[in-house]
Amino acid sequence: MDSRMIFGVLWIAFFLQGMTPGLWLPALTNILGARGLDAWVPAVFVVSPVCALISPLIGGALADQRMAAERLFAWSSLLSAVALFAAFAVLDADWNPAWFVSLLGLYSLFAGPQWGVLATVSLTHLSHGERQFPLVRVGATIGWVVGGLMTSFVLRADTSPLAGYASAIVRLLAGLVAFYLPHTPPLGVRGTSLKARLGFGAFSMLRQSDHCVFFVVTALFSIPLSAFYMYGPEFLKVLGDAHPAGTMTLAQVLEVGSMLLMGLVMTRFRVKIVLSWALGLSVLRFAMSAWAGTSGLIGWHIAGIALHGMCYTFYFITAQVFLDRRVDPGLKGQAQGLLAMVSGGLGPLIGALVCGWMRQYYVTPDGNGWDWFWGVLAAMIAVCFALFVVLYRGRGKRTRQPATGMDSAR
Repeated sequence: MDSRMIFGVLWIAFFLQGMTPGLWLPALTNILGARGLDAWVPAVFVVSPVCALISPLIGGALADQRMAAERLFAWSSLLSAVALFAAFAVLDADWNPAWFVSLLGLYSLFAGPQWGVLATVSLTHLSHGERQFPLVRVGATIGWVVGGLMTSFVLRADTSPLAGYASAIVRLLAGLVAFYLPHTPPLGVRGTSLKARLGFGAFSMLRQSDHCVFFVVTALFSIPLSAFYMYGPEFLKVLGDAHPAGTMTLAQVLEVGSMLLMGLVMTRFRVKIVLSWALGLSVLRFAMSAWAGTSGLIGWHIAGIALHGMCYTFYFITAQVFLDRRVDPGLKGQAQGLLAMVSGGLGPLIGALVCGWMRQYYVTPDGNGWDWFWGVLAAMIAVCFALFVVLYRGRGKRTRQPATGMDSAR
């Protein structure tokens, strides 16, 4: 398979991967609210992170030790498609909401390793990962935008389980496309202990101080980020937006532009600088939503949503390339799995609980209190920024090694 074909297949896989949650996740709070299930929102946003505490590390260990990464992505996509369709089917049939939560948890178990595994496949086969990976990864962002626009303006499903059905079909297509991804065999030594099979070898990276700081800050940063899809669409609705799922795609629009710049950014600036930018801009982003709560002007919240795309790109895409360059080949899958665990599991799990409590504590039935809600979240990110700037040391000045890119500068 030549390089152009590899790039094309990876781009399509990322497009479908991003489109899947883009169809239903921004609309989920309003879908549940339309059925009188507002009280279940925290539980729904807790179950996915709980499952993401388990499956990414196991998936990374499988990709490193036992199973070709592209096959793992394919089969996990097919199984998660079935679970997702079933989850929205029971919601549509007005079964006890516990069924929906349980099936969504099963979906999350299957889907947990997918982002990390797909990143591993990409960074293994792209000849210049720090420049090419953002261009491939932007396919997921465009897919997310297309999914959100379809939900709001084609399917008219901002409050309908139809968004979940459509997402399951797209996930099925992603699984089929995955069988055409380049072969990525395991590169690590097959472990026989329970620790190795569960992917716990990734925790050895935390012995290095910068890695420890990075993962701790990532987990803390992911706590306030949980509010973005939990309550960002609801706040839009409170401010008078009739199509919140479509408006939420503005984050991905700016994300596309940011990813097109990432290759240049990552070859010119140190990781500490880029990650610090992302954290600092995130403080501003949540402060904008807080001001929207104070002023009642929806434009500030929309501006914050758009800025979210740049913040996400600068932090998490940089993080994926950084880890791929800094760890041994036999730990690459587990490193991406650990990143997925802290950013999609531990942080969001705590975030769902904290943000759910804050929503009840600060926001009144008449729609007041959103300024405090978003303002406190901005303060939490400011703490993350301070911790990272003070504690992350890096490797000193960049050396000119074009072939290796980012890994020479940290």
